[in-house]
Amino acid sequence: MWEKVPEGRMRAGTTIPEGASRSPRRHNGHMKQSTKKPAKKLTHIDPQGRPAMVDVSAKATTQREARADCRVRFPADVARQLRASGLKSAKGGIVETAIIAGTMAVKRTHELIPFCHPLPIDGCRIVIDWDGEASLRIECAVKTTHRTGVEMEALTGATVAALTVYDMCKALSHRIVLGPAKLLGKRGGKHDFGAA
Repeated sequence: MWEKVPEGRMRAGTTIPEGASRSPRRHNGHMKQSTKKPAKKLTHIDPQGRPAMVDVSAKATTQREARADCRVRFPADVARQLRASGLKSAKGGIVETAIIAGTMAVKRTHELIPFCHPLPIDGCRIVIDWDGEASLRIECAVKTTHRTGVEMEALTGATVAALTVYDMCKALSHRIVLGPAKLLGKRGGKHDFGAA
């Protein structure tokens, strides 16, 4: 039982049940203890604690989309040089090469990330442009019609494109910084997120 003193505080020596809030809420004139929501569980761990691919066979096949982005930040002098060259390097067109690399990575995500399902890719679009004076923003959007989503494909496409930009430009500087990479949105599954 909760004991309440006039000041609204717990009486000294009163124990709080495990999982209950320290600030009980009033409900219909009675004190009601709060309980925590059950913790989310990792989906790639089986009941015995071993790694396992998620079984998606019972899920509905739906149209699914995801968008992710990653940034590449250059030292100011390198950014000026790249702008002057139109984002060309001794190896060729930086943007064009990064788009090809990111698209290839999207299609092979299941070979890079152990528990990703091989998915038919209905569409993939990678856009690379300046974001401020010394930073490139890479956005990757992916579509599929399947039982599982393509957020890992979108993240893989954006980050591999960023790695390719680094590779194309590392002769100019090793002070180039990648990231952050983040999921912008996904839709078509059980839990939509952000803006896909």
